[in-house]
Amino acid sequence: MRTAFVTGGSGFIGGALVRRLAKEGWTVHGLARSDASAERIRRAGGRPVSGDLDDVEAMREGAQGCEVAFHAAAAVAEWGPPGVYERLNVGGTQKALEACRAAGARRFVHVGTEAALMDGRPLAGADETWPLRPQSPVPYCATKARAEQAVRAANGDGFETVVVRPRLVWGPGDATILPSLLRSIESGRFSWIGGGHHRTSTTHVDNAVEGLLLGAERGRPGEAYFVTDGEPVEFRDFVTRLVATQGVTAPTRNTPAPLARMAAPTVERLWRTLRRRGEPPVTRIAVWLSSLECTIDISKARAELGYQPVMGIDEGLAALRPAEQAP
Repeated sequence: MRTAFVTGGSGFIGGALVRRLAKEGWTVHGLARSDASAERIRRAGGRPVSGDLDDVEAMREGAQGCEVAFHAAAAVAEWGPPGVYERLNVGGTQKALEACRAAGARRFVHVGTEAALMDGRPLAGADETWPLRPQSPVPYCATKARAEQAVRAANGDGFETVVVRPRLVWGPGDATILPSLLRSIESGRFSWIGGGHHRTSTTHVDNAVEGLLLGAERGRPGEAYFVTDGEPVEFRDFVTRLVATQGVTAPTRNTPAPLARMAAPTVERLWRTLRRRGEPPVTRIAVWLSSLECTIDISKARAELGYQPVMGIDEGLAALRPAEQAP
């Protein structure tokens, strides 16, 4: 029986990964920082290992005897203290690498993101040759770029590392994108930026997991691979359909893109200076995600991993509707 170690196994992507691995007969050890996390890992079919990303020894014990380690844990919130992103995304990844190498894991598969390439410019037809942006002004983007650099640099001496980068992950269990959209609409803050008619790539969580498993099986050591739902879609159409699965109609309010891009850095500075609680009304990463083209070329994953989406957008959206709303 094959054995895997998973960080972030109580989260969105990590939880779906644990369920898939367990379903396919793997023994899964999942890092759990709390009793609630441990229970979620158990329900997904894994065996909880008490510890967190600051605890190298706990991760080493969790990865002991595991052929593959999947690193899905990260700070992913739109807004937060820069030090938290640095500690979890960079420091946590470095410690996970150290622990898994020491435990004798053969392969380390890292959950990357297209955000590691973001610095305020569109990503049109981006592929794996595009440069990472470790100096991005957005802490999430910068730290995910530096985390990926650490992962790829660690490859060698019998320790194989692979990065799989899904873009805009959605689907059942999402605690970030859909809930954030619903809160924004409910509070009256939601606005399309520049109309929302730009093109974007998306990735259903099942497709992200498919990419991770293929990365573990077939990925070339030291390489990165983008995975998505396939053909890009219009951002406005996708978001409208996504919130409609919860019986919510997207508003028509619009904010000019130049105004939003100019306002976001100022609002962020003001929020930090005044030490305001909660998220600012507008952030740079939200503006980038909501107004800039982000289309991804997955030719490399198709050619080298044999990747094909296993869940279509129409099918995935239909599955998100509560039973009473289903046609």
